[in-house]
Amino acid sequence: MKTIVFALSLFSIISCKNTETKTETSVTQSTTSENTDTSFYIGTYTDGASKGIYKLALKEDGGFTEPVLAAQASNPSFLAFNKYKDILLAVNENDPGTIESFQVNGDTLVQINSSNTGGAHPCYVTTNNQDYVLVANYSGGNVGLLKLNEDGNLSELLDLEQHTGKGTTDRQEGPHAHSAWFVPDGNGIISVDLGTNQLWFSSINTETNKLKPNPTQKLDFEPGAGPRHLVFHPTKNYVYVLNELNNTISQIENKDGNYTILNNTSILPGDFKDFSKAADIHISQDGKFIYASNRGHDSIAILEVLEDGSLKLLANEPTRGKDPRNFQITPDEKFIVAANQNGNNLVSYRRDSETGLLTYVAQVSAPAPVCILF
Repeated sequence: MKTIVFALSLFSIISCKNTETKTETSVTQSTTSENTDTSFYIGTYTDGASKGIYKLALKEDGGFTEPVLAAQASNPSFLAFNKYKDILLAVNENDPGTIESFQVNGDTLVQINSSNTGGAHPCYVTTNNQDYVLVANYSGGNVGLLKLNEDGNLSELLDLEQHTGKGTTDRQEGPHAHSAWFVPDGNGIISVDLGTNQLWFSSINTETNKLKPNPTQKLDFEPGAGPRHLVFHPTKNYVYVLNELNNTISQIENKDGNYTILNNTSILPGDFKDFSKAADIHISQDGKFIYASNRGHDSIAILEVLEDGSLKLLANEPTRGKDPRNFQITPDEKFIVAANQNGNNLVSYRRDSETGLLTYVAQVSAPAPVCILF
């Protein structure tokens, strides 16, 4: 009898442990499923309903969670992470221009400090692995250099590269620095100026923390092009510059730091004759496809990178919203998310890695979104 009771007790204990194990496994699977969501931030203009920087997530199926305010900020129109992604930088596109640093703290951003950018209406910020920070001041027509300390504090302005000159259109009455980029293979810098219609080349003297111009300082573009943003080919010595005003991409060859424009490719359909202006450009990690946003035509242009580096326009995918400003390819490259500034929405597309083409998935309301940061 005692043997039977002991056996039943043992069976009960084993059954309980098995039940607990199954429950724990179920919870783990649920948590893993939830973690497949990819969180990201959006920068906005705050002259309307927006209050600053928002956080949301892209679900595994391409749908969205609802945006939640992560930090109040004034016109945080462009965002960037530091190398560890625990500090977020945001420019305040005002006059005078400022830049803020935030500690990433769960779903919120905690402001650390703020510095002047050296010019009016900063519209772009980027960092490198040495924690240098570049800010492009659109109305100031210059590029500011700062540094991010280990504790996330921004230094005061270290140096300023002032551009001079003008282009041929009413948007080019003077310099308008629109972005600044660290060259991937060193400490070289390319600043893109829509107003002077040029690329400006420089580097950082790390001993003095000053910007010094390269021997060949500038590259002129086709009159009225209006260069805005660029991408570097991941394996070839090509740079692709998106021109806002004439809606083209310039293929540029880099030979030992000497840059030459090889050709220009339109990002609009041949039969489109209305007004449009380009905004943003990205390239796939394999270097096979380039994407660019059109404001007016309201589309994402899809271009194939051919063997010689030239481009072929494959298609234009509608953005289902007005004025797609910034967009991003997700880290796993399965989706593209576009921010429609005057459509007040974000739109997701599934990306075919073989053809480069996009398929609409979902959208969510967001106030005046102009920057996406994964």
